[in-house]
Amino acid sequence: MPSFDIVSKTELAEIDNALAGMRREVETRFDFKGSSCSIERQEEKLTILADDDLKLKQMHELLKVYLTRRKLDIGILDYGTPEKASHNSLRQVITIKQGIDSDLARKIVKAIKDAKLKVQTAIQGDELRVTGKKRDDLQEAIAHIRSLKIEQPLQYVNFRD
Repeated sequence: MPSFDIVSKTELAEIDNALAGMRREVETRFDFKGSSCSIERQEEKLTILADDDLKLKQMHELLKVYLTRRKLDIGILDYGTPEKASHNSLRQVITIKQGIDSDLARKIVKAIKDAKLKVQTAIQGDELRVTGKKRDDLQEAIAHIRSLKIEQPLQYVNFRD
């Protein structure tokens, strides 16, 4: 039976490339001279260190610019709340969304069932498998999922006939 998988994966190498470009710009920009602004990545967490709110907002804008330059969706970022750090600076942890969490998976499955499409959907860990009898039914399912306006970027992979 024809099937495909719905996944949400982000290339961490592309994020590293975006962060390298961002660091270069922070080092050379005049408004960041003498500041201790930095950004680091550990696994799937980014940590931004900024002197104040204005610098933190500028770091967010730079992050968005460099991610879009690397053709990454900004929806992969889950911003935490800024917290006080040493020397009156701010620290913010940003989580990179990887995989489809169970709430979003249930929402997608429910939307497909409510649309009465002739496909079956199964949750397999952090991804979804959609199977149907015809290829056209699967393409309808993809079009329907895209119309849901989910903020997390989804990829449709492993299409099999």
